[in-house]
Amino acid sequence: MGQTCILTGMILKAAPAGEYDKRITLLTGERGKVTAFARGARRPKSSMQAATNLFCFGKFEAYEGRDAYTVVRADIQDYFQELYTDPDRMYYGCYFLELADFFTQPYSDGLQQLKLLYQTVRALGVRSLEPRLVRRIYELKTLVYYGVSPQVFSCVRCGKKENLSAFYIENRGTLCGDCAGNPGGITLDEASLYTLQYIVSSSVAKLYTFRVTEPVYRTVSEVIDRYLKLYVDRELKTLSFLPQDA
Repeated sequence: MGQTCILTGMILKAAPAGEYDKRITLLTGERGKVTAFARGARRPKSSMQAATNLFCFGKFEAYEGRDAYTVVRADIQDYFQELYTDPDRMYYGCYFLELADFFTQPYSDGLQQLKLLYQTVRALGVRSLEPRLVRRIYELKTLVYYGVSPQVFSCVRCGKKENLSAFYIENRGTLCGDCAGNPGGITLDEASLYTLQYIVSSSVAKLYTFRVTEPVYRTVSEVIDRYLKLYVDRELKTLSFLPQDA
């Protein structure tokens, strides 16, 4: 048995293991994505039963084995139980967990990704925010933290910062009016460009503080959706549960 440690994290995946155990995947701030087992967590009177469900966020006391951690105690700060009573928001939340699982790596610094995921799941509980907008913000900011931020502050060809009129997926960024011209670009108005810039540059605490008009949402959504597909090489299972117009 290794030394015990405290991991601050959120549960991305949970599945039965053996007769009474659970196998969980945690996104942690200290060690990135880790696999852990909770012994006896499926026993009816286990204190770990509720603490090893999806979305649980808190501190997990665990010891490190050769291939995985074993969680022995949990201090859950947020269970996000409200998601379980709203299927639509639950589906969005599950998609966020799957996307985090796809992009995060074991034994890495996962603090920024964890903060982003936590604030994103919290945003699902804000009724004034549309889940579909929360989704697009989360997708783009995930790519920023992954190290593949699109260039939305200057022209990717000439470097000009004014008159950025279109986003080209193949160029991974914006082009100014002088450089744009080839078909295939996504036309950007001022509000759509500003929205993309705001998401890329803002801190996590300020991400979910705005709403956009339907035309702006459609433009921003198209940019983020097509850009994300450059880096996701498989169909995520939870996508099929999201509304088609999201």
